[in-house]
Amino acid sequence: MKYLFSLFFLAILVGCGSSSSLPQPTEAENFPTAHYEQQRYNQHCYWQQEADYDMDIRLNVNTNQFTGEQTMVYTNNSPDTLSKVFYHLYFNAFQPGSMMDVRSRTIRDADSRVADRISKLKESEIGYQKVQRMTMNGKPVQTKVMGTILEVQLPEAMAPNTTHTFEMEWEGQVPLQIRRSGRDSKEGVRYSMTQWYPKIAEYDQMGWHAYEYVGREFHSPWGDYDVRITLDGNYMVGGSGVLQSDGTTYSNFEKGNGEKTWHFEVQNVIDFAWAADPDYTHKAVQVPGGPLVHYLYQPNGSNKVAWEKLISEYTVPLFTTMSEEFGQYPYPVYSVIQGGDGGMEYPLATLITGNREFESLYGVTSHELAHSWFQMMLATNEALYAWMDEGMTSFADAVVTKKVFNEEGNPFEGSYRGYKSLVESGFNEPANLHSDHFNTNYAYSIAAYVKGALFLSQLRYIMGEEVFENAMRRYYYEWRFKHPTPNDFVRVMEKESGLQLHWFLREWMNTTETIDYAVGSVSQSTTEAVTTVELRNESTIPMPVEVTIEFNDGRPTEVAYIPMNELLGSKDISGWENWSEKPVWNWVEPSYELMILAPKSAIASITIDEGNQTADINRENNIWAQ
Repeated sequence: MKYLFSLFFLAILVGCGSSSSLPQPTEAENFPTAHYEQQRYNQHCYWQQEADYDMDIRLNVNTNQFTGEQTMVYTNNSPDTLSKVFYHLYFNAFQPGSMMDVRSRTIRDADSRVADRISKLKESEIGYQKVQRMTMNGKPVQTKVMGTILEVQLPEAMAPNTTHTFEMEWEGQVPLQIRRSGRDSKEGVRYSMTQWYPKIAEYDQMGWHAYEYVGREFHSPWGDYDVRITLDGNYMVGGSGVLQSDGTTYSNFEKGNGEKTWHFEVQNVIDFAWAADPDYTHKAVQVPGGPLVHYLYQPNGSNKVAWEKLISEYTVPLFTTMSEEFGQYPYPVYSVIQGGDGGMEYPLATLITGNREFESLYGVTSHELAHSWFQMMLATNEALYAWMDEGMTSFADAVVTKKVFNEEGNPFEGSYRGYKSLVESGFNEPANLHSDHFNTNYAYSIAAYVKGALFLSQLRYIMGEEVFENAMRRYYYEWRFKHPTPNDFVRVMEKESGLQLHWFLREWMNTTETIDYAVGSVSQSTTEAVTTVELRNESTIPMPVEVTIEFNDGRPTEVAYIPMNELLGSKDISGWENWSEKPVWNWVEPSYELMILAPKSAIASITIDEGNQTADINRENNIWAQ
């Protein structure tokens, strides 16, 4: 018995890993559910790896080649002994014959920004990362390059809860800008340095996530970054961190001969990105109680007014509203940088194209800023669950934009139409596919951006708005600076609402099933004081149902709320005027009989989901009217 107890205790120590290095809630955050995070550490065996980078980079703006020295301190918080590690060499994707090249040329609906452009790159236009020297704890390692993946055989295994130092020297070439990264964009930005350095792959409870870079999403361990970038002194640089006083800063920047070094530091992030251009203009806005927001862009006649309006009028309301809705932004700075090929999020920064009208410029900035919550602080595996990244961001962007502009109506009507079009097209696929394995870019985009946003908007309908909003903030404070999964998210929603919700995750994300409720027959009962309404489930995803009854004899409008049995409860409608809760509708039953205490002649209309809160694929059968 003593021996068994010792093994059990050892299993707990090894299986749970070390939680002492994980971020803890502070009283200063003043959030009432912050204590949940500490409770969670005490109750669950959660661990995550840590990778801290110190890098010196020297870029030659004439050859577009650069060298790098990297010291990466890796902490194995897992319960596993690791004999090898994997790195991403993302720039290798920008070579003819790469997996990104082949996929971009063979997928049914190619991204026009890529298409066959990689296949046509010249030797001076391709991208690459070549490791020249690498050691672990001072000992040489064996490496093997497999496209955009570097396999590293370790000279000594990494035991659980140990820390090791990897040193590396590498050289790279910045590719002609094609997808997110590269040089000389269509807008004339010289360098968009994203996914630009050898980066260790994520290792978690599912093992290694050493995916080839085919064009979509990423997954990275948390860590600290100390990065020094040296290049031509005429270039201004923006990046994922706080500029240090021992290098060039915006306040002391002057163009000149020779080279300048830009020194950035940032703690507890999942990546580091930067951009550089000799024609950047810099402006900054201090958000009260929030970050200093840097803007680096190229003003010209067509976009100057749009940028000035965005910077002066919308920086503060965007940040303050996002923080009020979803949790306080924790970093001291954020940078909006012109670059890339559209809009792409990174820690403390985004790269966006800048030659836009105001509405477009605001829209891309708002969306990428929302990613600072949903991916940069809630670092999901976006390769496996792209909807947790893009969908939650799209939801947050819509909610915040509605408040910033004081708009009316349902902000998800556009999402609904996009989803319905996909269903009707026949290209619909489950949202929980790996992002690179969708058969079409169309299906991926709707699954990630649209179905993800509709998942949250429908949860709000199921749970009730106030409970849902509290749950979203609880999710942020429990899971920020970690790697939540779909189940982790749903469990927070369940704890806050007291409802069972995983059935909706399962049906909505793992299948292509749909929602379609209908008003069937409406008949007068034998007694004239009662009308019988047949409600039908014409599809396969079950939902709680809200039926609005309008009368033509002066009675106030009524709403019948019908819970679904899988909820194991119902949302709180107490105090809601003229609402009444009816018996549950079991999901196996194709129809439901609703009794209305009024003669049929007194009923003007009967409507299922009058507010269009569900993604019902046929709204025409949702209403009966005299």
